[in-house]
Amino acid sequence: MLADQRQQQRELRKAVKPFEQHQMKSSIFQLINTLVPFFLLWFLAYKSLAISPFLTVAIATIASGFVIRIFIIFHDCTHYSFFKNNKLNRGVGTVLGIITLFPFSKWQREHSIHHATSSNLDKRGTGDVWVMTVDEYVEATPLMRLVYRVYRHPIVLFGFGPFYLYLVANRMNRKDARRKERINTYLTNAAIVIIYAGLIYLVGINAFLLIQGPILFIAGSLGIWLFYVQHQFEDSYFEEESKWSFVKAAIDGSSYYKLPAVLQWVTGNIGYHHVHHLSPNVPNYRLAEAHENTPPLHQATTITLKTSLKSINFRLFDEKKKDFVTFKDVKPLIKAKNKADANSQKVS
Repeated sequence: MLADQRQQQRELRKAVKPFEQHQMKSSIFQLINTLVPFFLLWFLAYKSLAISPFLTVAIATIASGFVIRIFIIFHDCTHYSFFKNNKLNRGVGTVLGIITLFPFSKWQREHSIHHATSSNLDKRGTGDVWVMTVDEYVEATPLMRLVYRVYRHPIVLFGFGPFYLYLVANRMNRKDARRKERINTYLTNAAIVIIYAGLIYLVGINAFLLIQGPILFIAGSLGIWLFYVQHQFEDSYFEEESKWSFVKAAIDGSSYYKLPAVLQWVTGNIGYHHVHHLSPNVPNYRLAEAHENTPPLHQATTITLKTSLKSINFRLFDEKKKDFVTFKDVKPLIKAKNKADANSQKVS
């Protein structure tokens, strides 16, 4: 049985392999149709200040969508899947990382760990959203439960999350970071400071904040949301190390986020997240093609804009039921534990 599953998994990965081929024309065209509109919208947002700040924010909101698309290209570069040449991937990725405020080498390393450990309950903590199991939550101290509840609150996760990423997490290296990774982060930080200082000098601090602030906040919030719903849906796959499977983690632990055509374009097809996790070498512009031409991939959990909203309430993973549950669902367990602890103290 196990041998049959492994054979099926090998065949599935083999079926997707043809779509890993890079297409230079497609990559160049995608850079053009993403970067040119973004810079144009930024300029229009600045010019619109003479008309209305509300118009400025509206234009900045549209521009934020292109930042998400820029990030997806940056993301492909970190996988070395956007261009055939790795040096070109690194060079373009570093520049795009400056625009999106993500240091190339640091994020590349953390994201590779995420791919290697996604849905593995014994290897959580790097490049993912914090998930506690029901048993862990019940056994945790009241303070730890409070910290987790605050962390998982939508206002904190999607409201304060972007600020933490941009200002803290992305600006510092990990303790075990190698010299090359540290230098890349330092250079990225320096470039951001120089570019931002130049823009502030040219347009003024108020105009800069009114344009760049909404762009980064909206892009960051939506980016975190995309990452969140692509791995945290009701029957998402999570398993302990001894039973964990890379292919099952890709197909059953990553969703197919079926978005309207416009949003699918803006998000660089990242909704086909199950395909991406199965084969990170597939460029974003070939993910849909890979999905459509590989029937077994159609079995991945499909979520829509409407059904994805349910994910907000999924807080804890139940290892026994193999799905996500709400904080309300575990209240009886907390009460039972508190009662048992109180009885134990009386006896002692």
